[in-house]
Amino acid sequence: MTARLDSIPTPHVAPARPASAGAQGDPAEAPLFDLDLSRIIFAIRRNIWWIGAIIACALALGLVATLLMQPRYIATSRVLIEQQADQIIENNDVTPAVAYQDADRFLQTQVDVIRSRALAAKVVDDGKFWTEPAFFDAVGTPMPTEADLDYRYQGKDALQRLRRDTAIDAVARNLSVSLPDASRLVAISFSGSDPNYAAKLANLFAESYVSANLARKFDSSSYAREYLAQQLDQARIRLETSERDLNQYSRAAGLVRVQGQGQNADKEATLSVTNDTLVQVNGAASQATAERIAAEDRWNSVRNSPVMTVPQVLENPAIQALIRQRSEVESQLAQESSRHLAGHPTAAALQAQVDRLSAQIMAVGNAIKSSVRIEFQAAQAKEATLQRQVVDLRTLALGEQDRGVQYNILKRVAETNRSLYDTLLARYNELNATAGATSNNVSLVDRAETPRFPASPKLVLNLGLALLAGILCAGIFVFVREHFDDAIRAPDDVEHKLGVPLLGLVPQEASDDIRLEMRDPKSALSEAYNSLIANLRYAGADGFPKILTITSSRAEEGKSTTSVAIAEQLAKLGRKTLLIDGDLRRPTVHKILDLPSAHGLTALLTGEIGLDRAILGTDVPNLYAITALPTPVNPSLLLGSTRLEALMQHCRGQFDHVIIDSPPMLGLSDATSLSVASDATLLVIDASKGHRGTIKSTLRRLTLVHAPVVGALLTKFDPRRAGGNAAYYGYDYYEYGRPADSGA
Repeated sequence: MTARLDSIPTPHVAPARPASAGAQGDPAEAPLFDLDLSRIIFAIRRNIWWIGAIIACALALGLVATLLMQPRYIATSRVLIEQQADQIIENNDVTPAVAYQDADRFLQTQVDVIRSRALAAKVVDDGKFWTEPAFFDAVGTPMPTEADLDYRYQGKDALQRLRRDTAIDAVARNLSVSLPDASRLVAISFSGSDPNYAAKLANLFAESYVSANLARKFDSSSYAREYLAQQLDQARIRLETSERDLNQYSRAAGLVRVQGQGQNADKEATLSVTNDTLVQVNGAASQATAERIAAEDRWNSVRNSPVMTVPQVLENPAIQALIRQRSEVESQLAQESSRHLAGHPTAAALQAQVDRLSAQIMAVGNAIKSSVRIEFQAAQAKEATLQRQVVDLRTLALGEQDRGVQYNILKRVAETNRSLYDTLLARYNELNATAGATSNNVSLVDRAETPRFPASPKLVLNLGLALLAGILCAGIFVFVREHFDDAIRAPDDVEHKLGVPLLGLVPQEASDDIRLEMRDPKSALSEAYNSLIANLRYAGADGFPKILTITSSRAEEGKSTTSVAIAEQLAKLGRKTLLIDGDLRRPTVHKILDLPSAHGLTALLTGEIGLDRAILGTDVPNLYAITALPTPVNPSLLLGSTRLEALMQHCRGQFDHVIIDSPPMLGLSDATSLSVASDATLLVIDASKGHRGTIKSTLRRLTLVHAPVVGALLTKFDPRRAGGNAAYYGYDYYEYGRPADSGA
């Protein structure tokens, strides 16, 4: 260790390792709506005075507003609205009955009718309210004067019309109509500062609606009767004209109009002789054709056949009788021929008789065959005659059909006019018969009574609403304050607000002698730093960092104490450890370790002394230290030189671990130079005054120079101030196993 720092060759500076994942960019913000009950309770406890003040102000405002409000009275009348009025005469309504599925739409329509400006105008006109100043006072509207007239109101009655319109608007504004579910009972309510006017107007609205509904029914029926009378006269004229045109055309065309019979007695038909004759002759022609075909078949079947093979000849009785006679004579001839010679007179006579009978048979057979041919010829002539008649009649019938087209057109026009006339006449007669049988489907059920107590303001309700509004405002205030609160108080805040892993938690200690607490292996501080060292061992892939820089955002956050504690704990574990005081502006390590004020890091970096003279032993085995003395004029220039990197490389080979106590980050460049030269940087955060803004600025500076941030250490932690899940980290967290609990 006799080598001087300036004799150490300056090594090649390796590229800076990338920053830890937690330091990449801005850390993730906490969720906007994180329903953590314990954090909510803590937020309420921390802002309890603000919450109480906001709620008290809301209640005070509610009370003052209630006292300043003018009392208002509400009177209510009720009317029953049926879907359909009682039917005195069936089917007498001009408007159709409302279907069951349209009941809700019908009732809502009636509610809109009650709210209409027309009904409000009728109420104002019936009561002549625009002339009463008390009415305007009751509805909370100033009575218009001549000074209120504008270009819309001209003439002698301009002021009267202005007051009337103002009264209508005021009445409509103070009217409320409600229709309960599954009910046809409509409540008509009117509010005003005068209870008498409220009751009077509520009743007037109900009565006016009932009378207006009845008048609307009568007016619709009267209009329907007048309209039907006009349409009926026009239909009658059209019917007379169409009937006259039909008669004239049927006479000119030779068409006979006859009245229907039976079920068609109310209909007319056209009588046509030509059509009837054509039907009859066509039927006869069809029959003649069938007879001709049958006769032709019979003739064709016998015309080339021998006479005695024709069925008609064989079936003829005369032929059959002649054949029997000839058979008898032939039998006799055979007997005579057996007894006499061929020329015997008896045999000759019998032979002549046989010949005569054969001739007769042939003559009768030929006659029968000829009759078949004659029958065919007669059927053929009859068919030709009938077909000629059918052709002639068809020509005549087609002519009649041509004339019947126009006839049917005129007939349909006449029938349409007759049907329209009958329909209008029947409906007109129904309306005339039921004109005086109108029944109202709206009835007044409850009349409004003069209210005895005001409906508003209600002190309890207003105070309740003020309380809810105060609670809501207080909740919004607490939410906004907590959301924009950048203080780091609890362990969860480190990861949620900063996005860096929390490696350790050091509780707040009441004792001023930190060194004494650290010597107790079971003290809360010792346990806290032991946990920190264990977490640092597993924070990276290479185990505990070889060179670790400990820094903070501001001064007095516990980084020097943390540096000494980590170095001592590592030395007690048998690791050769070097503690370097890197705070060249306010060195403190030599005071904490009770070391002499010997030259250290400043002299090393300036080349005044060698490393062996700068390293000091301590009362802790395996622990060595380098002070920051003497205080230089320009610390940033010294720490930014290449000698710092050479020093770190030389110490890396001689010591197991190097712990650097760095100055604060904000406003200084010293800490960034030390962090870049280290393997890892531990950020110390004071839980009693740590703010996210400053810490995020520190993380951004470290990220900018690619300094590897391994995690954060939260010091001076007080669970009473943290709230939320931080109650788990109470003082008893590090008290397990101490003598006070030995009996547990």
